[in-house]
Amino acid sequence: MESLSGSIENEECRIDSISQSWGVISNAADNDKKYISMESLENHLIDTENGIIKLLDPPFNKTKLEPGYIKAYLPGVRENGGQYTHAAMWAIIAYSKLGFGDKAVEYYRMVNPIEHSRTKEAARKYKVEPYVIAADVYGANNLQGRGGWTWYTGSSSWFCKAGLEDILGLKIEKGILRIEPCISSKWEGYSIRYRYKTSVYNIQVKNPNSKCTGENQKFYFNGKEIEEKQIKLEDNGSINEIEVLL
Repeated sequence: MESLSGSIENEECRIDSISQSWGVISNAADNDKKYISMESLENHLIDTENGIIKLLDPPFNKTKLEPGYIKAYLPGVRENGGQYTHAAMWAIIAYSKLGFGDKAVEYYRMVNPIEHSRTKEAARKYKVEPYVIAADVYGANNLQGRGGWTWYTGSSSWFCKAGLEDILGLKIEKGILRIEPCISSKWEGYSIRYRYKTSVYNIQVKNPNSKCTGENQKFYFNGKEIEEKQIKLEDNGSINEIEVLL
């Protein structure tokens, strides 16, 4: 059976970002291949000039393979080689999981729709609202950088998740709060104000040593160092202070 996507044997769709990213996110790929796959994604699918992360490349056009409905789109439009924003978010999450904070933050900023309206020229190219996530951005020929469908995409929730959980590192599971950031080494720090029912948690993350991750972080809760680097959230009307040193 012939491969339909992400195969070096094909002239079209030789690389597919979903395979690259989810090999990392699912932890299915071997350790070395995780890094190799994301390097390939960066080399072949990230278009910094147009501010997009493509879904696949090259687009389906003249191939005899039948990948389904995506071939009906023009090359570079929507799933056929444009930015499909769900997959762009997964790529950013994969970079975060590998500890590449500088890349994760750079590409997160790059795909933010507001970046497509910094100048009149950019806004004329993008052509859609810069204050909502577009489901897709075109990626080939004279349509490069033009926004597609807006207002309805579930990738907006992935955008929020990638920023809050994978970059800022706010992790909450079964009432346990942890801070596991993957940020730009240039950041001096940041703050989060998290409300849990009747309680408030003021979180300060400081990065005095220009790190991307906090593997050896110091975690303080209301002035006391917590060796476990996590706390149980309490619904007791309290105001709490968390300080994390990377």
